[in-house]
Amino acid sequence: MNNLIPITQPARIGAPVKTRAASAASRRHTALIALWRTHHAEPVQLQRTREGRDLSRARYRRAEEFMLSLAPEAPGDGPDFLYNAGIVAQLALSSHLLDVGFPDTWCARYIGLHVARSLAYANATGFGHDCAETKRLADVLTPYWKWNRRSLADAPRPNDGGFSPDNIRALSRALLDHVGQVTGHGQARRRMT
Repeated sequence: MNNLIPITQPARIGAPVKTRAASAASRRHTALIALWRTHHAEPVQLQRTREGRDLSRARYRRAEEFMLSLAPEAPGDGPDFLYNAGIVAQLALSSHLLDVGFPDTWCARYIGLHVARSLAYANATGFGHDCAETKRLADVLTPYWKWNRRSLADAPRPNDGGFSPDNIRALSRALLDHVGQVTGHGQARRRMT
C-alpha cells in the first residue's frame, strides 16, 4: 500500500530531520490509508492530469450553478433544499478530489453520494477545511439521495440536524469558496464580483 502514493523517503543516518512539509505529507498518507481501510476502498495513486483538472473545473462551475438553488428566493421546501445542498457539497468536494488526482471512476465507486466521505478524503489530501459545523452538515446530508422526494415517499424523514436554511446556505457558500480558493477555480468568480 505504501507504494501507491508518493511519500517521503526514510531518513538516512545523519540526514537532516524531516521538514514540516514532509511531516504533513506523511500524516496525509497515513490518513488516506486509514480511510481506504475504513471504507474498504481500493488504494489509488494520486496523479494530477490535465483531464482531471478540466473535470475539476467543470464540477466547480456546476456546484456554483446548483448554489443558486439554495438562494432564499429559490423554490423548494426543506427536503428539496437539503437534497440540493448535498449536490452542491458533493460537486464542490469532488472538484477538489479530481484536482488532486483521484480518478472520477474511483470517486464514483468508493465515495458515491456520501458527502461526509468526500469531506474526509478531501481533508486527508490537504484541503484544510476542518470546520466542525461543515462536518456535521456533511453527516446530515450523507448520503444525499435520502433527501430526494422519491426516497422520502418510502421512508420517514431523516434527521436534519436542526440546521436552518440560512445555516446551510452559509456553510455551503463557505465550502464552495474554500474549494475555489484551494483549486484556483474561484478566481473567475472573484474577478466578476
